[in-house]
Amino acid sequence: MVLAASLLCSTATPSAWGAWVGDGEDLMGTRVSVELWHEDEAQGQALVQRVLAEYRRIDASMSTYKADSEISMINRTAAFGPVVAGEELFNLISRSVELSTLSAGAFDITYESVGYLYDFRVRRRPSQSEIDIRLAAIDYRHIVLDPAAGTVAFAHPEVRINLGGIAKGYAVERGAALLQAAGVTHALLNAGGDTRVLGDRRGQPWIVGIRHPRAADQVVTRLPLVDEAISTSGDYERFFEDAGRRYHHIINPMTGSPTEGILSVTVIGPDATLTDGLSTTLFVLGVERGLEFIRTLPEYEAIIVDAAGRLSYSDGLAPPAD
Repeated sequence: MVLAASLLCSTATPSAWGAWVGDGEDLMGTRVSVELWHEDEAQGQALVQRVLAEYRRIDASMSTYKADSEISMINRTAAFGPVVAGEELFNLISRSVELSTLSAGAFDITYESVGYLYDFRVRRRPSQSEIDIRLAAIDYRHIVLDPAAGTVAFAHPEVRINLGGIAKGYAVERGAALLQAAGVTHALLNAGGDTRVLGDRRGQPWIVGIRHPRAADQVVTRLPLVDEAISTSGDYERFFEDAGRRYHHIINPMTGSPTEGILSVTVIGPDATLTDGLSTTLFVLGVERGLEFIRTLPEYEAIIVDAAGRLSYSDGLAPPAD
């Protein structure tokens, strides 16, 4: 998932009664950050660092770019037999499979079985023959989970998994839970295109702007949020163009190629883990099927920008008719 929402708010000036504190760093292939209000500035700063440490811990376990991560170990060995996974990783893989089942495979973490062949830094894409050879490995039903043993196995020898479509949302949701447990009631946590806000901004809603997919300094709309999550998936962060076609990181599990017809999808709801996964899901489904799907989840809403730049809204966000 990529940075697709600009946070259009300024940092308040510290006062004798408390302070806004925050920090960020480059992690998970994007910029992660946290901003919070605390009556004790030093305690607030300590909590900020705890959240950043939580981001790093999750990245160390779930990054496919780290050879010693837990998920990389599973990718190397699960085709040979069941592998014991840590409870946290097992549960997130299980949630991913649940979303795959709910979306009939539009969301599928086994996309990595072909996705790993794309390298956007060096403008590398697989040939159609390379895709065809591995396409059968993309199927969430190849993931065999044993809840009693806590193991993961792959039923196809070429399967790889990648939690990039859900892990950053999970990270900010975990950070938010950590802050809530510490009594923080006003905070904003961000990891690229995934944002979680706690409460409001001390009397005002957090104002989040959805980036224009083709103009980084513009927004297509702004949304006031209170105690909510928002995630955006777009085709404009990790991509390259070749022969007039844009190759980006949101792979259609049915084809092994980048999804076409959509520029960005934004999902709003109570849980950043699910808004993250749903934004990818709707991107793959497209406008009509995506809006039908989001109607089945009454706590979640969506805004879709199609290839022509048209905005479509789910029922709860649709502008009033003239």
